[in-house]
Amino acid sequence: MMVKVNIDGKEIEVEKGTYIIKIAEKLGINIPTLCYHPSLQPYGACRLCIVEVEKNGRKKIVTSCNYPVEDGLIVKTDTEEIKNLRKLLIELLISRCPGIEKLEKLAEEYGVRERRFEEGKENCILCGLCVRVCSEIIGANAISFTGRGIEREVSTPFKISSESCIGCGACVYICPTGAIKMEDIDGKTRIEKWNTELELKKCKICGKPVAPVRQIEYIKRKIKVLEDLFELCQECKRKYYGKKIIALGGNKWKIKI
Repeated sequence: MMVKVNIDGKEIEVEKGTYIIKIAEKLGINIPTLCYHPSLQPYGACRLCIVEVEKNGRKKIVTSCNYPVEDGLIVKTDTEEIKNLRKLLIELLISRCPGIEKLEKLAEEYGVRERRFEEGKENCILCGLCVRVCSEIIGANAISFTGRGIEREVSTPFKISSESCIGCGACVYICPTGAIKMEDIDGKTRIEKWNTELELKKCKICGKPVAPVRQIEYIKRKIKVLEDLFELCQECKRKYYGKKIIALGGNKWKIKI
């Protein structure tokens, strides 16, 4: 069912139930957010995407990432009230996590110059992106939220190395503040925040790291792939694949050096 919605004076017809932020993106209207990603279920944690909605003369403030539209809805994304509320949210976030580049840019954009709150020493804004990508996309469920109130944080169960972590790095890439870091040291990949260290499989030709062994085994369980595709690093695949590979029959291949 299609409905008519008005956003910042622009009227558009969309499918009922579409989230406001998706419509804004379509119209080229920028709504700031830290916890939203189009590939994940909306979470509404950072609250930066707040907008004003009006229906039948009644107004309220909602998060645009998880608010479904209906016919006749009027949305305003840049009122003075909305700007001031976002400014306060940014001030709170930057006091929790000072020195974070993305937050500093938002602070500059919204004119946050005063730091009225005591500065913390955190680098995680609890946006939940890492938890959701691990669960919804990877399917590993290696990390989750723990604790309540000021003790709330993202961690592995009991804060020990998780057997479910495959070292894919999805949490590292999606983190907006750089709170999660991954590095390869002495034939192992390490994610310090999760107390996780995984053995790396080495390339059959050059000896460079291919991927964590646990990650390779995880992929093999999920999908059918050519066994020998995991024997080479990306550089050697580009160099040798199609040139020095012979088929052994079925879906089994072998590298001929």
